Amino acid sequence: MPKHFGFISTRFAGTDGVSLESAKWAEVLWHDGHISYWYSGRSDRHPSVSACIPEAYFGHPENEWINKRIWQTTTRPRMVSERIRDMADYLKSTLYRFVEMHGIDVLVSENALTIPMHIPLGIALTEFIAETGIPSIAHHHDFYWERTRFSISAVQDYLDTAFPPRLPLLAHTVINRAAQEQLSLRKGVGSMLIPNVFNFEQPPPTADEYTSDLRADIGLADDDLFILQPTRIVPRKGIEHAIKLVGMLNDPRCKLVISHDAGDEGLEYKHMLEELAREEGVDIRFISERIGEVRQLDSEGRKIYTLGDLYPHADLVTYPSTYEGFGNALLEAIYYRVPIVINRYSIFIQDIEPKGFKLAVIDGFITREVKHHVRRILDDRNYRSEMVEHNYRVARQYYSHSVLKRSLRMLLNGLTVWSS
Repeated sequence: MPKHFGFISTRFAGTDGVSLESAKWAEVLWHDGHISYWYSGRSDRHPSVSACIPEAYFGHPENEWINKRIWQTTTRPRMVSERIRDMADYLKSTLYRFVEMHGIDVLVSENALTIPMHIPLGIALTEFIAETGIPSIAHHHDFYWERTRFSISAVQDYLDTAFPPRLPLLAHTVINRAAQEQLSLRKGVGSMLIPNVFNFEQPPPTADEYTSDLRADIGLADDDLFILQPTRIVPRKGIEHAIKLVGMLNDPRCKLVISHDAGDEGLEYKHMLEELAREEGVDIRFISERIGEVRQLDSEGRKIYTLGDLYPHADLVTYPSTYEGFGNALLEAIYYRVPIVINRYSIFIQDIEPKGFKLAVIDGFITREVKHHVRRILDDRNYRSEMVEHNYRVARQYYSHSVLKRSLRMLLNGLTVWSS
């Protein structure tokens, strides 16, 4: 029977993993006849199917006030507890209204019961599920114990209760095996492994008229080699390895292009990368001001491109991360049939590498063998073509929408049995 799904998070907007993956879940559910509704503090979903509650956003001033007083300390004033309680009660009342208004049959928590960026929302959602017994799914992307900034807190009682909770009608899903193991160890609950996916059944769009002058727009010559780093500038992305690799290639045609900026995590790392690029003689381009969520013109009349616009023009993607919860940029590059240089981060080693992808692999540092492999990828068109086609076939087998559809059907059948 078709059901109404209510997706819950602090934000459904932009290109973060939660927003992207929840949209893929909703698309797959739609093809099975189900309808999705959205509850969040920030939203780019259509207003007719969404409830935007400002207090549910992790950046809301009240939540930021709370967060400043509960992390990196082990005790909290009574006033903080009272304000957490008041905010949780208010958010719980909005959840009741949301579920009643849209006739929600199944709740899907998107990281709201996973990472404690919004303690009151986690408490509200936990109590709502406990009070109503509504069948629910917790889609976990990254747990608090995976982030050092949450290691010291004055809210361990709330973390034990709600991040995530143990409730009879709450099914848990995780995106990697390490999270599955830790959830079982720490919380004593089982979970289904549902990795991030991409629509490999639908061929990627090709370069069109809008992007015909993209390379020139970002300052590349016709014979330049476009090496794309499609990530934010944060230390765990390991961008220094990409700079070192391009420096070792010693080819003036190689241009390292970084798509995103540092955001709110500081500029120290970016300044270090700029200095390293000068030392290595690497031509590095920061183009975040030309990348947006949709195609448009900026205030100066320049084209704004999406991240998807970049891939068809790239000759190589670098992905030298030291840690990833999964690796969306890896799937994106495979989808657009671009060869990849990747560092063997832990989740890649455990979950992705055994699938048999053909990649240029870094094991912590750049070797001459890696340099020679990359040079062959760039110079040998037939070798490159065979590599990307093989990767596309493997990804379609393990990380496509059809894989997600089977998993969600199994999950929904289980919830139906539990609630009957």
